[in-house]
Amino acid sequence: MDKLVKLPKKGKLIVVGDTHGDFDTTRIIVKNFLNKKNYYLCFLGDYIDRGPNSKENIDFLLSLKEKHENLILLSGNHEMYPIVECSPCDFWENLNENEFNFYKEKFMNLPLCIVGNGFIALHGGLPEIEKIDDIEKIEIGDKEWFKIIWGDFKDKEGEYLGNFLGRPKFGKDYFFKIMDRIGLNVLIRSHDPYAPERMFDNRCLTIFTSCAYGVERKIALLSLRKEIKSIDDIEIISLDKPEVEI
Repeated sequence: MDKLVKLPKKGKLIVVGDTHGDFDTTRIIVKNFLNKKNYYLCFLGDYIDRGPNSKENIDFLLSLKEKHENLILLSGNHEMYPIVECSPCDFWENLNENEFNFYKEKFMNLPLCIVGNGFIALHGGLPEIEKIDDIEKIEIGDKEWFKIIWGDFKDKEGEYLGNFLGRPKFGKDYFFKIMDRIGLNVLIRSHDPYAPERMFDNRCLTIFTSCAYGVERKIALLSLRKEIKSIDDIEIISLDKPEVEI
């Protein structure tokens, strides 16, 4: 299993935040972007729990993944429930033993992050690595994996800011240390619906794409040819504004 997906310097990328059982939103995005020429479509994890149609949502995406190499499904903390339990977990609680083992195997093989021209995208927080290829050395369940799957950022000075309800929090100093070390400019993430959309001098973008939280559903559009130097180089598209046609 490749834990890191490296994107080419051509085409465009759509990044989708947590969908959490919002099957309708997933279908809208897939219909509009999956079959576009030279487009990649990346979901940042958390396809299940909270929303009304978790099983339909993930089954649809897993089925499409078998046919479309340009569809990238990253791991979120809700997919990793068999390793570290989360709440709510209504998807997992409604599975029989065979179903549980089937989805566990599927989810264990999801990549952890993508990297492109100046940016990295993942579910939660940055791992403490020396170079980007070190992602491949991360093992499921280890401390760097836990940062990717469960980590959050706060717009405060400092590195490690403590643990809140099982979620490690990191500050501005940690963010810049890791991003400078791996030579990238912008992080795109999801996981925390209460985080500011933009943090750290316009270099950390948090987006959500689910009706489950009652927040505005957004996706990000990037040109893979252009080096992403700040969030200003990314088009953030709201799915909830009536003037937006998608």
